[in-house]
Amino acid sequence: MKVCPQCHAQLDDNAAFCTACGFSFAANQQQSQANPGFNTQPNFAAQPNFSPVYDPYDHTAEFDPKDISDNKVIAMLVYLLGAVGVIIALLASSTSPYVAFHVRQALKFTVIEFLLGICTILLIWTVIVPLAAVIAFLVLWVVKIICFFQICSGKAKEPAIIRSFGFLK
Repeated sequence: MKVCPQCHAQLDDNAAFCTACGFSFAANQQQSQANPGFNTQPNFAAQPNFSPVYDPYDHTAEFDPKDISDNKVIAMLVYLLGAVGVIIALLASSTSPYVAFHVRQALKFTVIEFLLGICTILLIWTVIVPLAAVIAFLVLWVVKIICFFQICSGKAKEPAIIRSFGFLK
């Protein structure tokens, strides 16, 4: 039995083309005789325009893996405890660049929550703004949970919504 190299259909040994996808075995044999190193499988690594996906918000490679593993728990505190967690993290690991990165991200959360609270207090007489503020606080809470789980996996990524605020750069 012959197997099609494209769709892996099983064919008779004397088949000239695949009945499932139309692959021509005669053309493949001519190409392989002309080029003995011919390979039907694509080799993406050999292509000059192929590059792995780059995330500009992922700063994990900038930190030492030992620093990440030693200070992972302390970095978690900044998202779990808010401002108190920031103070604890700064006192416990003041020399760790990994913790300092997460302290900066947590401080951005604090600034956004403070501004959101001020807007809510000033416009509490409306109905829409307090409801929108509650939704915004819930979204920020979910983003903090995502950041917490990223720390659990040893990542140092900028939080999704917080990184879009240009005045916090």
